[in-house]
Order: sequence, then structure tokens, then C-alpha cells
Amino acid sequence: MLAIPGLALALLLAACGGGGSGDNGPAITPDPNRQQDEIQTNPDPDNGDNGSGVTPDPNGQRDEMQITPDPSGGVSSWRGLVVAPENRCAPYERSRDYPYPQSVEQDIVHSLGGVVYGPYTARCFSSTSEADIEHIVATSEAHDSGLCAADRATKRAFARDLNNLTLAAPGVNRSKSGRDAGEWMPDRNRCWFAARVVAVKQRYGLTVDMREATALERVLSSCASVQMESPSACSTSPATAPPETDTPWDDNGDGRVTCAEARRHGIAPVHRDHPAYQYMRDGDGDGIVCE
Repeated sequence: MLAIPGLALALLLAACGGGGSGDNGPAITPDPNRQQDEIQTNPDPDNGDNGSGVTPDPNGQRDEMQITPDPSGGVSSWRGLVVAPENRCAPYERSRDYPYPQSVEQDIVHSLGGVVYGPYTARCFSSTSEADIEHIVATSEAHDSGLCAADRATKRAFARDLNNLTLAAPGVNRSKSGRDAGEWMPDRNRCWFAARVVAVKQRYGLTVDMREATALERVLSSCASVQMESPSACSTSPATAPPETDTPWDDNGDGRVTCAEARRHGIAPVHRDHPAYQYMRDGDGDGIVCE
């Protein structure tokens, strides 16, 4: 293993930022026996294991990031992930390649213990109409991290994999969009988030760029636990009444603005800076809805 100190790592980061490698990425073959299994971290507190794969230093010092170089001089790896710049080896078409049913929202609630909870902010919602379905590893980021080379069935499985799905407030969902962990981190549950990103990328054989690996390591190396903060304060019987919105485009008062409503009011396509945008779902995170 090669320990890379802070200054050398910074120089390596700068060197890795200059463009893609031209490689179409590894073939993606998820394990069919694990596809629907819940990702388990299995921490062992007696042995100082926090479930993240990093044993915290008892003196409170953060371990240096470990990068495993390829003896042949090829790619390096971190936590079993190939370290490489993102590379869009095929066009990204979210609605065609990464569809998922709205009904998956109820599956997410069930996985959270029957509560409507957003782990990024540790917020309890009164109903699912207040929250967006959120991909922990964004579909666009996964696409550029090797999933672009996968077949359509694998892409669809990724889009609806509960291990990579959670809930978030619409504003938080827009803020994160297609950013990776090197560009965005949640305010709460960072250890859980970082561990889940690594586990999902390992499951689908995705790459990680140097900036992302550095950010994830910084979080994981200081985690006492990677478990999600308990949403026990949330009601297990969420209200079904939609939130009130002070917007002229929400014709049915359900707290959202649909593309049909946007077109009816002549505001489509809706850009990120339009006041109606915050009430809409931007599936591909490109800042434009109802193109």
C-alpha cells in the first residue's frame, strides 16, 4: 500500500483533473445473488470497527489515504474501486435508460421504518408529497463512472435499487443534483452517506475520481459509526394532506407543479432560476424541466 501525504495528494489531484482517459470503462456485471440484498456494513465495535472499513485512530489522528497502485503502471484503486476521471462513454438519456416507478417511493418509506424521513437533513416530513425520490449516487454520475458501458437492464436495476435510494426535500435534491461526493456532502448523516456511496459503487463496479475518493476518505476515517441517525422522532403514520404552496402554477394544490401545469401557464421549459422550479422534479439534474 502506498501512503500519500497531504501535499503529494494535492498535486496528484491537480494532475488528475485534466480530462478523461478515453477508456470506455469496465464492463458492469453486478452479482445477481446480491442485487436485491440490503447492503450491510456489519461493524464490530469490540474490534474498533465502525463499519466503514477504516479503524479510527485512538489518538484522534486521521489515517493517511491509502491508494493501491497497479504494479504494471496502470490504474490505481481505493477501497476496491478503480480511481479514474469520470468519462461519458455513451450519451446520457435518463428517461430512457434509468426509469423508475413512482411507487418506489413507498418502498423507500418502508425501508426507513415506515416514516417519511430525509437523512441528508435529518428532517421528518408530514407526507411523501413534501419529499423527492433521491439517488444517493446520482444516475448521471454513475453513468459517467462506468455505468455508461452497462446494458440497459443493469441501468434500470441501478435506477430502482433501494440501496441507492432515499428521500430528500426538493431544495436539497436540486442542490445535490448530479454532483458526486467530491462536490457535495449532506449536512447530516455524512458517515452513512459516504459508506453507502462506496458500497453502491462497489456493487456496480463504478469508478471513483481522486477528488471524490479524497472527500469520502476524509469523512470515513473519522467515523465512529456509519449507521443512519434514527428517524424515531418522526411519526410512523405520516399525514396525507399535501403541503400548501403559494404559487399560481399549482392548479390542483398538491404542492407540486407538473409539466402539464407549466405548459398550461406558458412557462415551459422551466429553468432553475424560475420560481416554479423548486416545486418541480428535475430528473436529470440539468437545471431545466419540461424541455
